Amino acid sequence: MAARHSGRRMETVDVAVIGGGVTGLASARAIASRGLSVCLLERHPRAGLETSTHNSGVIHAGMYYPTGSLKAQLCVRGRHLLYEFCRRFNVPHARCGKIIVANHTDEMPQLQTLFERGVANGVEGLQLVDDAFVRRREPNVPARAALYSPETGVVEAEALIRTLQRSGESEGVMTLLGTALRSAAVSASGIECRTDRETILAGQVVNAAGLYADAASSMLGGEEFRIYPCRGEYAELTPSKRTLVNSLVYPLPQKHGLGVHVLKAFDGAVWLGPTAVFQERKDDYESNRLPVEAFVEPTSRLIKGITAADLRLAGSGIRPKLHGPDAAFADFMIRRDQINPRVVHAAGIESPGLTSCLAIGEMVADLIDQT
Repeated sequence: MAARHSGRRMETVDVAVIGGGVTGLASARAIASRGLSVCLLERHPRAGLETSTHNSGVIHAGMYYPTGSLKAQLCVRGRHLLYEFCRRFNVPHARCGKIIVANHTDEMPQLQTLFERGVANGVEGLQLVDDAFVRRREPNVPARAALYSPETGVVEAEALIRTLQRSGESEGVMTLLGTALRSAAVSASGIECRTDRETILAGQVVNAAGLYADAASSMLGGEEFRIYPCRGEYAELTPSKRTLVNSLVYPLPQKHGLGVHVLKAFDGAVWLGPTAVFQERKDDYESNRLPVEAFVEPTSRLIKGITAADLRLAGSGIRPKLHGPDAAFADFMIRRDQINPRVVHAAGIESPGLTSCLAIGEMVADLIDQT
């Protein structure tokens, strides 16, 4: 349905979704599948060009997050949904499993705690294993013991993005690429979302704007919060060293992330990362990049005999965190806005956001239904 408003064409939809990463795409798809009209606004010319494809592409099992948190619940639920989605739509993926290694005896209590948390979170198949198990699986990985997670996997993130978009559009989602939200106005009939080309009157709006979710909330007349950009950089093994590992190898988790880990990608490349450094700019992927030498020590904990000559720099990504460097954890923000009830937030969606995306979409759709 279209109307004229202030000399501009105004389209009317039940729900507008701001942001075309995995969170926005999955949310739009879930909402449209319930019979509502949905448009998705993405400022870039393609969907998923920010956090969604600037990561390791790991399907997490769910042992890292505090029991009862949204991250724990949605990771476990999302993992099941994502494996089924990938099978159904032929998205390249592998349930390859991973090991989380302890290099020293004093790390054993942390490994035990991680195991117990995973069991409490409902993660299937976790095993505490010895060094002999690690050697059989990964002969070049030093470890005194490890936690083995058979349910962890990897997915080709760009293929997932394309498939989520196509699947959502088949449910009726109208995807508006290259369309940024410029301003908004709240009225008795909804929220007028203004772009460079048109105004869209939406009964409800989903804020899935990733790194810019705080700015989007402000434009939509919602509450104030802050997104803290935290950059993660990657290196990779040179081609001659790619056979040193077979799958996923992780250290014990760090304060602001899961630590520099080893991932064997679908093309055979072996990625090392990501690091974690908070920064001011939300779009700065490249300035002041770490030298390749910075990856030698953390990589040596996971692969024997690595030198700087075995590494080269790779890409980087930026996590949209809801806490700054002084804190260690903030849960996903998936709830209705406390000031503007027409807005539903899906903000602070960092790891395990890729794994959780379909479960997040379900939760967002449930919130949209509760009106």
